[in-house]
Amino acid sequence: MSCPPNAPALGTTPTARSRSGSQLGCVPYAPLFQNPLLEEPLAANAPADVRRRRAALVRRAQDVCGACPLVAPCLYRAVVEHDVAGYVGATTQRQRAEIRQRLGVVVEPEDLDTLAGVTGRHRQIDHDEVVRLRSANPHESLETLAHRLGCSLSTVKRHLRRERSHPSATTADTAAPTIAQVMAAAAVVGGPGRRQSAA
Repeated sequence: MSCPPNAPALGTTPTARSRSGSQLGCVPYAPLFQNPLLEEPLAANAPADVRRRRAALVRRAQDVCGACPLVAPCLYRAVVEHDVAGYVGATTQRQRAEIRQRLGVVVEPEDLDTLAGVTGRHRQIDHDEVVRLRSANPHESLETLAHRLGCSLSTVKRHLRRERSHPSATTADTAAPTIAQVMAAAAVVGGPGRRQSAA
């Protein structure tokens, strides 16, 4: 999925530098954003002191995100392009899921095993997986793709022939929401827009 025109280009780092050369964004606050209490939702039976510590961390993270000039593109990517854990773009994982639901956005989880070339023997090869991997790596040889998938070259060729003769329906036909739409949905569910308007 491509970024809207007003978002930083893909491949660029989600941080910027101020005129004084200091880092903007969450990079200087990595220990806060990588705190295990922010990474995963709390269990329903979490003790009160753990809930209070998490609430304090969320407030600190909200303050950092609220002052960050990159909060909109950060939230956009966390909602539209990647399903990340933790507190990102002034939202929790639950809030981002609700934003996706409101906007009809579906983010496929990353298949890190296939990308890393880790596959099990004698497993069923998914047609969409072959097509996705070929689209993501158009300059790789079919032999390399077969090796990554843990299948034979003939299996890869068979799936690609099938795709050429009967293209599968793609989700790319659906237009991605704009940054403004993501921010508006975030304001409704309690993300960055709501916090700033209450101040």
